[in-house]
Amino acid sequence: MAVSGFEGFEKRLELHFSGDDPKNVGSLGLGLRLLDFESLQQVLHAVQCTVVSAVANQHFDAYVLSESSLFVYPTKIIIKTCGTTQLLKSIPPLLRLASLDRGLTLISCRYTRGNFIFPSAQPFPYTNFQNEVVYLEESLPATLCYRKANVMPSKTPSHAWHVFTASTQNTTCRVGEDDNDGGLFTLEICMTELDRDLARNFFLRPSAKYDGDSAGKEMTAITGISEINPRALICDFAFDPCGYSMNGIDGDRHSTIHVTPEDGYSYASFECVGSVYDDRDDVVRVLKKVVQIFRPATMSVSTTCASHEVWTRVAGAVEPLGLKCRSCAVDEFPAAGNVVYQTFMDRRNTENNNK
Repeated sequence: MAVSGFEGFEKRLELHFSGDDPKNVGSLGLGLRLLDFESLQQVLHAVQCTVVSAVANQHFDAYVLSESSLFVYPTKIIIKTCGTTQLLKSIPPLLRLASLDRGLTLISCRYTRGNFIFPSAQPFPYTNFQNEVVYLEESLPATLCYRKANVMPSKTPSHAWHVFTASTQNTTCRVGEDDNDGGLFTLEICMTELDRDLARNFFLRPSAKYDGDSAGKEMTAITGISEINPRALICDFAFDPCGYSMNGIDGDRHSTIHVTPEDGYSYASFECVGSVYDDRDDVVRVLKKVVQIFRPATMSVSTTCASHEVWTRVAGAVEPLGLKCRSCAVDEFPAAGNVVYQTFMDRRNTENNNK
């Protein structure tokens, strides 16, 4: 493992809002999407990142950031940032903008992250999860009185899943989601020790002369990322000299990939939203494709859903590809539902560890 390098593991924040007056969401139902770009830039400045590319449809706006992604829905915001960014500093300005500009009130918050590869490089409060929880609790309004924090362990030392949720309602249903039947789920996949040959696909070719947008499109095509969800409109970007980010939009659902390919601390993440009412084979096909693109030696999968429908398909999808399930932890969180955290290792590593 390298002594130091770029931190691939992201911090992820999801905020849900509501408004008593329909006018606050706007005549076209745009809500938070009506926040001006300058205001969003100010929020990102506090986080210490910038917008490098963007795409939108009738449902939401997706921004590729210099450090990961931002998604803005009418009543929901998701920010995911890597490196040593100050993600939680986005909460106060976002709450002010939502309240003053749009008349919206925060009703739920979810914060998640994995284990950092370089924890000593993180600034306060990300030096430990207890500090992050205190910071979150002090930043959120008292109306979000149902709160829970937990570190979900694994048998893989490099992986653990940190979860904090807060809500105005004492329910395990996903507060603020548009699906009344509670069928949506979120997959958050973290992969380390990527196959070296496959990781080279995310380095710029020295002799090539192109910008981040065109290089990103080339990486999307040659790696097969465009085949994960052929229906998705993809906004991609390649960084110099290496690294890659992608946001996909498919109706009202987002997906995103971020890659730090440097040997010694290589990392890739994949996130998507689905429904338990989709074809059961969809999530299996997606998982298989993601594993084939990166061939990680270790991988974790966090499934957040109100039901147990999805996580049972995960091992069946990836174990035939040479990854063995090492651990599975389950917990229940207000406004999020069940969080199932599974870790996998390359079978060859597992066999060596058992000798």
